[in-house]
Amino acid sequence: MKKIVCLLLICSTALTYGQSSQRAKNYLDEVNKKIASYTTISIDFHYAQIDGKSGDINQETDGHIDLKENLYRLSFMDMTRIFDGKKIYTISDEDKEVTVSKYDPKKIDNALPLQILTFYKEGYDLQWDILQNVKGKEIQYIKLIPLDKKSGIKEVLVGVDHATKQIYTKIQVNKNGSKSVLTVKSFKTNQSMSKNHFTFTSADYSNYYINNID
Repeated sequence: MKKIVCLLLICSTALTYGQSSQRAKNYLDEVNKKIASYTTISIDFHYAQIDGKSGDINQETDGHIDLKENLYRLSFMDMTRIFDGKKIYTISDEDKEVTVSKYDPKKIDNALPLQILTFYKEGYDLQWDILQNVKGKEIQYIKLIPLDKKSGIKEVLVGVDHATKQIYTKIQVNKNGSKSVLTVKSFKTNQSMSKNHFTFTSADYSNYYINNID
């Protein structure tokens, strides 16, 4: 009898776990589909790195990104990065330098910003997490646990504004206790953006060193 009860408990737990995982995937699929429907996206965000031992903020900064299809213009950590569909231009005002490289989808650091919405599809176990009120917004969290046991990442929490189905925050918790937190401050869609906004104009940087690495 005890064996039967144990078997039923195991089956029940596995079923609940599976339902949670499917629910989480369906939810993120819905978010991804809605965001992909926008013609343009303009986001102001805050980024912070938190020490695992002290809990102190090691680094924090604000950033901004504009996206149109696969094109993007990112301002972050005193640098500007422009992707025109073929090449990536990384502009450092401090160094007076522009680094130009060909886009290679196989390179991790060439990942397109919108891929933050699809990274959950491979390499993670998804679980439905808490619904939390944050500054008057109902934020639904989805927990992602890496399938690779050797990964330095313990878990990733993706927080979604439940009313708008827009990403509100992404929290990466590492196994050493450190965290990186990206929080959206402003999320605007379908804004008017010219094609030139995603074009690098060398004449604007005539006194910069142009470093073509590809």
